[in-house]
This record gives sequence, structure tokens and C-alpha cells, in this order.
Amino acid sequence: MNKNILVTGSSRGIGKAIAIYLAKQGYDLTLHCRSRREDAEKVADEISKIGRSVRVLQFDIANRQQCAETLLKDIEEQGCYYGVVCNAGISADNAFPALTGDEWDSVINTNLDGFFNVLQPVIMPMVRRKSPGRIVTLSSVSGLVGNRGQVNYSAAKAGIIGATKALAIELAKRDITVNCVAPGLIDTEMVESLPLDEIKKMIPLRRVGRPEEVAATVAFLMSDDAAYITRQVISVNGGLC
Repeated sequence: MNKNILVTGSSRGIGKAIAIYLAKQGYDLTLHCRSRREDAEKVADEISKIGRSVRVLQFDIANRQQCAETLLKDIEEQGCYYGVVCNAGISADNAFPALTGDEWDSVINTNLDGFFNVLQPVIMPMVRRKSPGRIVTLSSVSGLVGNRGQVNYSAAKAGIIGATKALAIELAKRDITVNCVAPGLIDTEMVESLPLDEIKKMIPLRRVGRPEEVAATVAFLMSDDAAYITRQVISVNGGLC
């Protein structure tokens, strides 16, 4: 039986790397994008060339109704997912005294509410499969130790860790594992404006990570070899914390 994995935020960066890595491991993919549909279609083309089945869904993970309608329709038409990777997220950095309500709400609504909006509709279909399943969420080093100028982002990512651990307990008896990957500084568009030379001095490995290194960790957690690993947070950060 082919195993299909939904990867949110898979049109670029870490999500793109995860989707392509999983395809190379033999999984079929359901890609997600909120905008930039053309980028998601390019990722789908790469996956098709690998020889795996792939489709693209477009919806906003901050929109609860849109999430439920899109995902339930896809499951009805295509079947249930073996696994879900909750990768999509945004940041809106600012010093806390200057942080606006919109900056707080948008980050919480997308990053943390998105956890509920994406996973809640798909959990019961996964349970009804009566087969092993995998859920991997993406947090951040900011969710583990906090970060200057990221009170909103750190709050959302810390919330994801707590939610992941609680959901893992609920689904363990169903043979569905739920784990979290917490990347550090990864070479994506999100870090292009940062003072990398200074930040690298704080990282024991003295370099930024590659998206493929995060993807490899996610792929392991999706595998049969990780069947006894659940409720864990795995940091991919070069020893930063």
C-alpha cells in the first residue's frame, strides 16, 4: 500500500526539502501552499520526476473552515494520509514594546492555531485506517529557549511543543506517533537578512544548517524504524541549545 504524506508549507525552504526528501524515500506526497501556487507546482514536478504520486492543495492554515473543507474533501476523494508534517508558519519579528496586535495575532493564528486547524480534521480518518501513522510538527529553537524580538514566534512555537506532547499521549494507543522537530538556524529565505557571521559564533558547529538536514530527521520519524519514538522533540541546531 502506498503511503501518502501531507506536508504543509511545502512550496519552498524547509517544507520543500522535506517533501522532496520524502519522495526520494518512496512516499507519495500531498503538497500544501497558501499562495505562490506556481512554486508548489514546481516542487510537484520535481516529485513527479522522482516517480512518486503528488498533488497540490491550496488553502490558508489560519482559516479553520477552509482547512477542514479542503482536507476532508481531499481525504474523501483520495484516501487518508499515512502521515502529516505540520511545517507551514510565519514570523513577524519586533521588540515586544513595539509589537503590534496584528503581529501577535497573525503569528499565533498561523503557527499555533494552524496546528489545530490542520490536524483536527485529519486525525479521525487516520485513526479509522487502523494502521500505523506518523505526525511530525515543526517548532524552533525559539520555542525551546526564546529569542530576542520573537516573543510572538517563541510563544507559538513553544505552544506547538506542548500540543505535540499532549496529542502524542492521545494517539499512542492507535499506533500513531507524534513528534516535533525544532530547527535552529537553517539556510532559507527567513535568515537572509540576519547577521550570520555573528550568529555562527554562537553555534558550536560554526555553520548554519541545511534544509536537507531537517528533512532527513523528519523522514526518519516517518519511517518504520521510528515506530517506538513518540512525544519527543528533536533539535536540529548544530548544538545551539
